[in-house]
Amino acid sequence: MVAPRNTAFAEESAEVEVLYANLDKLNVLTKKIQGSMVRLETGGNVVKHAIGPIYSNTQSLQITNTNIDKVNEAIERLRQPLDAKGREEGVIRDGPESAGLSQYLTAMKRVEKALVDLISTNLKSNQKAISEFNKLLNMGTGKLQDMFRRMLSDHVTPVEPLHYLTKELPFPSIPEDMLAELAPVCAAISSAARHESRKNENDNPALQIYAEIRGPYINASLQNLAIASLNTVKRRPTDGPYKQGTNGIGIYSNALEGFIYAEHENIAQLFTGDQRGLALQATCRSAMAEYSKTLRELNQYIKANLMTDCFLAFEIIEIVTAMSYRVDAKTGELKSLFIEALRPVRETAKSSLSELLEETKRKASNLPVLPPDGGTVPLVNEVMSSLSTLTAYSGPLASILTSLGDGNWRFASNTSGTAPLDVSPDSSTLLSHFILDMIEALMFSLETRGRNFHRTKAAQGVFLSNVFCIVDRFIRQTPELARYLGSPDSIARVDSFRKRATSTYLDAWKETSHFLLDVQYTSRGAGSSARPTSSGAVDSAAILKSLHSKDKDAIKDKFKSFNASFDELVSRHKSLYMEREVRSVLAREVQAVLEPLYARFWDRYHEVDKGRGKYVKYDKTSLSAQLAALA
Repeated sequence: MVAPRNTAFAEESAEVEVLYANLDKLNVLTKKIQGSMVRLETGGNVVKHAIGPIYSNTQSLQITNTNIDKVNEAIERLRQPLDAKGREEGVIRDGPESAGLSQYLTAMKRVEKALVDLISTNLKSNQKAISEFNKLLNMGTGKLQDMFRRMLSDHVTPVEPLHYLTKELPFPSIPEDMLAELAPVCAAISSAARHESRKNENDNPALQIYAEIRGPYINASLQNLAIASLNTVKRRPTDGPYKQGTNGIGIYSNALEGFIYAEHENIAQLFTGDQRGLALQATCRSAMAEYSKTLRELNQYIKANLMTDCFLAFEIIEIVTAMSYRVDAKTGELKSLFIEALRPVRETAKSSLSELLEETKRKASNLPVLPPDGGTVPLVNEVMSSLSTLTAYSGPLASILTSLGDGNWRFASNTSGTAPLDVSPDSSTLLSHFILDMIEALMFSLETRGRNFHRTKAAQGVFLSNVFCIVDRFIRQTPELARYLGSPDSIARVDSFRKRATSTYLDAWKETSHFLLDVQYTSRGAGSSARPTSSGAVDSAAILKSLHSKDKDAIKDKFKSFNASFDELVSRHKSLYMEREVRSVLAREVQAVLEPLYARFWDRYHEVDKGRGKYVKYDKTSLSAQLAALA
């Protein structure tokens, strides 16, 4: 049993010995490898230090070779522009007509490219060549400009705008085939201009040439319409307020708008970017200047005839404002020029509102004489006609009244725009307030003038009633005025004048009605009759029997005085001029006051002359007939 166990241990010991022997060999091999690594690293460092300068020199040589290649290429490029000068100079000197436009433009492009290449080298040695190329480019550009000018000049014969407006035709523009030929010429001129030394980089000879040629063409075509606008404004004062559309400024404006659109179409095909807007402004500048001048001259006439022609100012505001928005929407240009041209007219229109009020008061107060029969005056028709005309301009008036503020038109100092604004009411309410102020200014002033001129209350009342009747008739017959004056407040303000006029006229009949008033005693002696009841028949004889002789004589005097006063007032009533409505209204008012008083007085005292007619001239029926005849 012992022997086998020893044999097993012997085998295991032998294996352990082998493992230890292999481990020793591995350690020796590891040391050898570490030594080799150290030697390799040392060798690598030696090689690195040896090869590094060689590699650096190699890189420098490669860069040098690359630079040499680039220099060679640059020299080649430098030679090409210099060669181009000789090739293109003959074509450019011959001009586009001889060489052909397409070949000429191609030569210009090559010269321009060569110039750009020379400038990019930034070599002093090329300055002379650059100068020569600039001269060549300028020469070519000059020939193109001459050609551009000649081609544009072929289509600038003035046209008659009315032909296009009446037939609703688009205004003439440059033909499409001509634009197709002009476009590359314009582009070449514009491109070449970028190489010239200019104070303003937006300076473009093509743009300037276009404006110089097309601008006078537009002006010449519009000249007759500008003159017509000034001629049609000159009217006689008897013609009344300005009537909408009778001045030529509307046609003039439509024609100007048509030319602007035509030029916008031309320019859109010839120029690009910001140059389009600049070209349109430059082309239309002279036409806009002439248009502004016409508006200023119209404004002077309006200021001199404000009462009748302020409406032209409102029309101009409406026309120009609408046109400026349309033009701006389509072209994006010229709106500021229109606003500036409109400024003087707008200021006049703004100040005209307070001036209309003041002028109405002045004219009413300064009337030298009034119709002695109480008739109205032409000023009433003039003012009401003006107000009726005014309602046709609600658009421009809306902005003007809103900028002034409610009621601020009553003061001339507020038209400067420094007054505090009250813009809470809408524009329709503001306009109704202004119309009411105008009517009140007219009627208050005429009422004062009538009291100073007419000696009798009857004439004063009839005069004011006639004035009110004309005003009321205008309001009823003019839907626009009725619309603005239809509120209860407006009706009450206007109707107050009717009430005052009627009251003034009835004052003339007060003295007559006073003769029909008597004194009644409620307590008398036994022989006196009692006060008559309000109902039942009145016994005139019994009443007179109860009176003393002195009282009877007083009754007789009252009848006589009444007869004289009544006859005089009837005669005066018939002699006064009254509008049909006025005569009817005043007759009813007089009858309503006088007839019941006379009937009562007659019932009580008509037996004073026992039917002889010596004192009692009218019975109730005849007096009623006389009063009815007043209408």
